Amino acid sequence: MANLVDFVNNELSTRNDFPVFGAGDTITVYYEIKEGEKTRTQFFKGVVIQRKGSGATETFTIRKMSGAVGVERIFPVNMPALQKVEVNQRGKVRRARIYYFRELTGKKAKIKERRR
Repeated sequence: MANLVDFVNNELSTRNDFPVFGAGDTITVYYEIKEGEKTRTQFFKGVVIQRKGSGATETFTIRKMSGAVGVERIFPVNMPALQKVEVNQRGKVRRARIYYFRELTGKKAKIKERRR
């Protein structure tokens, strides 16, 4: 039974070859929006707060500041509308889920860059 579930998940999930990224990284996600018959590409740039799940149900959450308001968006990894993911900056954090980042403002909200 487990093999059958794995088979269906592998066959139905769309294969997107995205770069490796994790919590603390600043990324830009390009996704397609359909308005009537027209389609356009929009981007969302922010810091990855978490990656959750595995396989077909994997998601990641991105947070950005729009003015003084924090905006978070959850993207499924296998979403067909996702076109491209760019990693702008690798961040050095010590947690897999950086929820504490929500309360930080100003200089405290700056994430150090990971050295190569």
